[in-house]
Amino acid sequence: MAFTLTFFQIFSWGIYLIAPLLMIFFLAIMILALIAGRIESWNKFDALYWGFITALTVGYGDIRPVKKTTKSLSVVIAAFGIMFSGMLVAITIEASTRAFKIHMDPEVMRVIEARIG
Repeated sequence: MAFTLTFFQIFSWGIYLIAPLLMIFFLAIMILALIAGRIESWNKFDALYWGFITALTVGYGDIRPVKKTTKSLSVVIAAFGIMFSGMLVAITIEASTRAFKIHMDPEVMRVIEARIG
């Protein structure tokens, strides 16, 4: 339980530090999705749904652009989404690495390394 608490403390601090960047990417994705929706004549919900499915690289294909301009916007949305997701993954990895370093007993690590190596 202590490891989990440490992880969430470090993760929360990391999210707090990069929150302005995350918000910029989030807003950029929303705005570009709404622009694409207007070009394609989608309603706002469908435009935002498509934008975030594209940004998160899920891409169900149930809604897809047909116009060249919107297809170009989808590439930009995907690029922002990859950066957004990448930052979340980086914070998660860093938080877990630091929590492991805090909670791993050096003696236990020596025993594990002796068995492996």
